Amino acid sequence: MRIIELNSETKKDVLTKLLKRGVSQFPDHEKVVGEIIENVKNNGDAALFSYTKKFDRCDLSAANIRVTKEEIAAAYSRIDPAFVAVMKRAVKNIVSFHEKQKRNSWFETKPDGSILGQRITPLDISGVYVPGGKAAYPASVLMNVIPAKVAGVARIIVTTPPDANGNVYDGTLVACDIAGADEIYKAGGAQAIAAMAFGTASIPKADKITGPGNMYVTLAKKACFGHVSIDSLAGPSEILVLADEWANPRYVAADLLSQAEHDELASAILITDSKALAEKVVAETKKFLDELPRSDIMKASLDNYGYVLLAKNMEEAIQLTNDIAAEHVEILTKAPFEIMPKIRHAGAIFLGEYSSEPLGDYFAGPNHIIPTNGTARFFSPLGVDDFVKKSSIIAYSQEGLEKVHEDIELFAEKEGLTAHANAIKVRFEA
Repeated sequence: MRIIELNSETKKDVLTKLLKRGVSQFPDHEKVVGEIIENVKNNGDAALFSYTKKFDRCDLSAANIRVTKEEIAAAYSRIDPAFVAVMKRAVKNIVSFHEKQKRNSWFETKPDGSILGQRITPLDISGVYVPGGKAAYPASVLMNVIPAKVAGVARIIVTTPPDANGNVYDGTLVACDIAGADEIYKAGGAQAIAAMAFGTASIPKADKITGPGNMYVTLAKKACFGHVSIDSLAGPSEILVLADEWANPRYVAADLLSQAEHDELASAILITDSKALAEKVVAETKKFLDELPRSDIMKASLDNYGYVLLAKNMEEAIQLTNDIAAEHVEILTKAPFEIMPKIRHAGAIFLGEYSSEPLGDYFAGPNHIIPTNGTARFFSPLGVDDFVKKSSIIAYSQEGLEKVHEDIELFAEKEGLTAHANAIKVRFEA
């Protein structure tokens, strides 16, 4: 990692480079994804099975695409029981946090008998994508399935790519079972997204698709949006540590690398007003890279998108933190709760030296599906609200409408919509 002094030019360079990691920078891939989606949309299972054979080297059919209870039981027999116990403890925390997000329908009755309200109902079918390939993420299963379950979604389906033998990672199957997924299908990539977006003979059409994936998965979600709801267009993982001279440099370095190990496009940034801390963090980072097994990925990530940014003061550091609007923001300062209200844009905020980012990834309870690539300026973490929809309720009495009918008629006439005005007027012809 390199130490860069902040000025208007370096700030612009950092922001520009970070935004280049977005999926919109790959138009050639969009064309390929578009062809896959169109094929699955038109040809259903036949296209889905063909792509699975091509990309995953697995022979799928209607007979074996859905994971059986026997396969789930076999996964339990092979997995470490201690890991199962940890997942169950994590589930309790995740459920507890998301239960507090639930909202109730409400109704208001006016003296004239008119009723206004809002009815909240869960989605019918939620689709969850779980990656395979380079890494499998049981924690993401929990974070996607549980809020849908808490929201009351009746049917939660999961798609995840199989290996060449038609098997799915044991941790994924067990996590799906613990979290309460209803169905698991062996399908991955853009073709799985298309299957959930449009439906096939084997996979039902979902109302919403959530879950992380590679570039092809993300582009497929982008292309299918409108036919189906999605969570967001997730980019590569990122962490921003805001620290002062009081921070422990070893903790800072460890936390930066916790995200750099995801992939070569991940971003790890330290912003500080202490040159001494910056130098110590760089030194500690080098030590860890000599010790940790995924050092090749971490080195590539740090070379591409790793920064130690030296601000003139904490106010400048805070401003840049808001400008970057990172997925994960750690505040490692002497008084983190004094800094926290000044952070307006962040997916998740971790306060103090014992609130390391992996705590949020796995165990604390808040959702780890968080906006990336600057979208924390206007998006929120995945939650219960993502799996419900709101319907407005309007029930006016004759007395209530009579008091305002002339206002409505005038409004409609001024817009040139005379049939709108007439629909109100006919009720008071007598």
